[in-house]
Amino acid sequence: MKKMFDVTFCLCFWSLFGVFGVETDVLESVSVTEGDSVTLKNNDTEILRDDGIMWTFGPKQILIAHIKREAKNVINDAADGRFRGRIQLDQTGSLTITDTRTTDSGQYNVTTKSKETLLKIFTMTVYAHLPVPVIISRNSSQCSSSSICVLVCSVVNVTQVTLSWYKGNRLFSSVSVSDLSSTVSLHLELEYQENNIYSCVINNPIINQTKHLNITEVCQTCSEDYTCGYGFTEAVIRLVVSGLVGVAAVAVLVYDVRSKSVGQERREQTTSLK
Repeated sequence: MKKMFDVTFCLCFWSLFGVFGVETDVLESVSVTEGDSVTLKNNDTEILRDDGIMWTFGPKQILIAHIKREAKNVINDAADGRFRGRIQLDQTGSLTITDTRTTDSGQYNVTTKSKETLLKIFTMTVYAHLPVPVIISRNSSQCSSSSICVLVCSVVNVTQVTLSWYKGNRLFSSVSVSDLSSTVSLHLELEYQENNIYSCVINNPIINQTKHLNITEVCQTCSEDYTCGYGFTEAVIRLVVSGLVGVAAVAVLVYDVRSKSVGQERREQTTSLK
């Protein structure tokens, strides 16, 4: 029983040491935008004289590049093919990745060739380019007699982002997503007469895109000559009625003119008979 306890204790201690036993100066986080180039620097160049180094990637620590101690040659292995043609390893042991992709995100370990010493751990995150947010009004298809305009700011196909409404420089509301989302949207209600400056911003830890709100373009109020509160059908009825009234007025005018003309003719005939 005691032996089992000793073995369990040793295993747990070894596991904890594997997680927490790494010195903080060995860990480094790197963030880049998709398409950029990044260099993961090896600071311990002295090790190349004695052992050489190797770079591995991902949870399975796939070998992607190494320097042989004997010939000091740069070898690009790229065992899984994902880095083929996009990595370079210089004579200092620093690794450069060009044309970065979101699939390049992950952990990179640089160790001595004999694997006896862990030199550095890089945790890299590659963020996709962000689209410019789109602002629409829910009642923008026709003007509204309401005093409130309902706006929707949205983006599509994004991950690890925050979408926010700002009123001037002050955060008004926000929503965050971590997984890939087909659509992310955020609502805003304001009065048509409001003259504050609003903007919709999408951002991740390193970049952002902003769309400023022009309320006169997005939210349309009704003109004085057209009252939207009546609706389309009632507006047509009002137009037809107005037309009929106009026709009636013209008919009355014509009748009045003809009546006066007939009366004048009769008076002239009466005068001539006398």
